[in-house]
Amino acid sequence: MFPLVREMAATGARIRVPVVVACGVLGLSTQGYYQWLKAPICQRDWDDAHLINAALDIHVDDPGYGYRFIADELAEHGITASENRVWRLCSLQRIFSLHAKKRGLNRKPGPPVHDDLLKVTDGHGRPTRDFTAAAPNIKWLTDITEHPTGEGKLYLCAVKDCYSNKIGGYSIDSRMKSSLAASAIRNAISLRTPVGTIVHSDRGSQFRSKKVVRLLKNNGLVGSMGRVGACGDNAAMESFFSLLQKNVLDTKRWETREELRLAIVVWIETKYNRRRRQRALGKLTPAEFEMIYTTAEAA
Repeated sequence: MFPLVREMAATGARIRVPVVVACGVLGLSTQGYYQWLKAPICQRDWDDAHLINAALDIHVDDPGYGYRFIADELAEHGITASENRVWRLCSLQRIFSLHAKKRGLNRKPGPPVHDDLLKVTDGHGRPTRDFTAAAPNIKWLTDITEHPTGEGKLYLCAVKDCYSNKIGGYSIDSRMKSSLAASAIRNAISLRTPVGTIVHSDRGSQFRSKKVVRLLKNNGLVGSMGRVGACGDNAAMESFFSLLQKNVLDTKRWETREELRLAIVVWIETKYNRRRRQRALGKLTPAEFEMIYTTAEAA
């Protein structure tokens, strides 16, 4: 309101109103006006503006971040601020996590950043998904699952090849951030050297983040995106998580995240990929199925 007082009291104003009168009408302190006039923008407001801009950039990159994660990221960017201050500024700017729960509010899923490249029509004219592939690294599926431990939740993002059902890459973390999805895809890229591979996911905020979109583009991969909450859109990935839950996650109570992390890694690397035979693969393991293709291609 002080800028309005300044305009009303300006010498060139059409109808000049004295400062005392303007402040009285607007219910402002004359002393406060003159203090503001000496320093229209205080250092605190300047710092808050920079913090809000940084928070907005972080939230745009990963809409799933709430004020606590934003506070952590600000610290990594060299900006020191308490969680209470970050909460206050995020509340003022309505910077809320995509996953925040509010009574009476049904959030719509975020818009897809890729077309659904696996969508096909069956013989009855109904839409479905084609999870088959004629060779490795043509189609990948990726998704995230979680499981509680005595220390809190642990999150797994896995990348599955549609040709052999092999888990080609994965990432495990205590937080469900965009970096979790990016690390899993980056792991698969480093191990499998794909070219033009379709990477299909749901419309979760982690997969819609700028970090993941840039990663796909910079490595020549093609994004594909189904619907949020429609398990049929990524049923082949859900089948892997179901096996993981039955063989690892639900077998005991996990006291620490590290204990569960090691169990997941051991099961994927030594059992699922290399020892578990699948009827869909002619009773071969994913590793054996890919090996046959590689040998045939080299011959």
